[in-house]
Amino acid sequence: MIDNHDISDILTQYAKLYELHDGNPFKVKSLAGAAYNIKKIGEPLSELSEEDLLKVPQIGKSLAPKVYEIIKTGTFKELEDLIKETPAGVIDILRVKGLGPKKVEVLWKQVGITSIPELLDACRENRLVEIKGFGFKTQSQILSDIEFKFSNEGKFHWAKMESIVAFIDGLFKEMEEVLQFQVCGDYRRLNDIVNSIDYLLVCDNLEIVSDALCNGNFQLVDCTDDHYQLSYLETVHIHLYKCSYDNWGNRLLELSSMPEHLNKIAYTNVTAEFESEEEIYSSLGLPYILPELREGLRELEITGIQDNLIQYNQLKGVLHNHTTYSDGINTLEEMALFARSMGLEYIGICDHSQTAAYANGLKPERVLEQMKAIDKLNAVYTKESKPIKIFKGIESDILGDGSLDYTPDILQLFDIVVASIHSNLKMEMEKAHARLIKAIENPYTTILGHPTGRLLLMRPGYPIDHKYIIDACISNHVAIELNAHPYRLDIDWRWIDYAITKGGIISINPDAHQKEGLDDMRYGVNVARKAYLTAENCLNAKNLSEFESWLEATKKKKLG
Repeated sequence: MIDNHDISDILTQYAKLYELHDGNPFKVKSLAGAAYNIKKIGEPLSELSEEDLLKVPQIGKSLAPKVYEIIKTGTFKELEDLIKETPAGVIDILRVKGLGPKKVEVLWKQVGITSIPELLDACRENRLVEIKGFGFKTQSQILSDIEFKFSNEGKFHWAKMESIVAFIDGLFKEMEEVLQFQVCGDYRRLNDIVNSIDYLLVCDNLEIVSDALCNGNFQLVDCTDDHYQLSYLETVHIHLYKCSYDNWGNRLLELSSMPEHLNKIAYTNVTAEFESEEEIYSSLGLPYILPELREGLRELEITGIQDNLIQYNQLKGVLHNHTTYSDGINTLEEMALFARSMGLEYIGICDHSQTAAYANGLKPERVLEQMKAIDKLNAVYTKESKPIKIFKGIESDILGDGSLDYTPDILQLFDIVVASIHSNLKMEMEKAHARLIKAIENPYTTILGHPTGRLLLMRPGYPIDHKYIIDACISNHVAIELNAHPYRLDIDWRWIDYAITKGGIISINPDAHQKEGLDDMRYGVNVARKAYLTAENCLNAKNLSEFESWLEATKKKKLG
């Protein structure tokens, strides 16, 4: 069950340890590059033989045996050798964001810091300030990053848990002892972050079920008669709860709802046992509430639109995607044809702008080159029996002063401009607002991209007053992106309800850098449903004709 991201993370750890131990700089760079590229491979490497791995360009002959060993064992010999040579606490320090191998080497070999607690003490006592290459600002950032890391221990992206849930489902289906089961908790509620995987089971003997799981990568942590706590790969918390058919509905509702929701529906008034959740809601004089809505927010006020919440199959187009023109894996043609195979009517190509040199951003001459290529493809695709239209777009960097990355004579050529901040992310709210508002007020901005720049569990977003930024987008006829990449999901779903009640429009964008990434929109749909988003308020749920009309009307409002 090791996926491409796991393989990439393991190789990244090896590259860092290798550099920490003064490895060859060229090999370090090569390893880091390979790890980065493996994340972008759409095909699951775990399904390939060692011979097939040799044929993958991003891997090559020297790395293929290591990747194959990782797939089979979860590690490889050279990595294990370096781990043995490195104090466990130093390896923990390497995982702190912003601390590269060279800085960690200084802390370890020159200062004698070999654990996170020692590093915390050093920061709190201002001992890092005098070390060459650190200083007060770096020390403050390290302290902040450690606190962020600890606050997220044991939490995982919903998408990361998807394969584990599918694996456990498959095991339970084959177990005669399991008569009925349902995943519940954070996962069933479609939370962006999952703290544990919780299952409710009707079974004869929970111990037998637990023992069967523990023959693999699961370990027993604790148990009672009706609750077993396991861990998967020593990191993911698994909870198994046992009940009877008679009280299945009660336990499922309890394990699939926030306490605030149970309070809202006056669940404490329920004294009888029920076989289904539907029966419980009915007994309380309420319609059934979908699991993803059971947050204790406005779910009782919007019960009439539950059947109209956005669904994946309602999306008609896909906006904000990258190609080989910048840092994407697939060509214009490959991205368009894949979108068409998904049944979509249009695709917006928004490669990186010129300032994003790290991502091969497009200089004006390459913008014009790409536009000509799009025109040629559209001349073919829009006449076919199953047409798809490619819109000319750009993901324009919002520069330090809030301006966009091209002059107006270039910006006016795009159908879509997604304005995003990618650099100088460590800002106070005042600075973040100044940059964002100027970009939002730019008449060429179509969509505000990933509004806070956050990476879930890895990097907090820059601080913004969400209401202030949302109001500015609405006033300036700018759509708000729900970046559907499972590590972003930015704008946070908790602010979508405010946006749509104020008349805003949300664009569920995958920010795809390869064709398979287009499917990430389903993660955006998951959290959008939690925020009561309907197709009416979703930009890319418009069909082609409606989307073109929206673009035309919006440009008239902004440009006159």
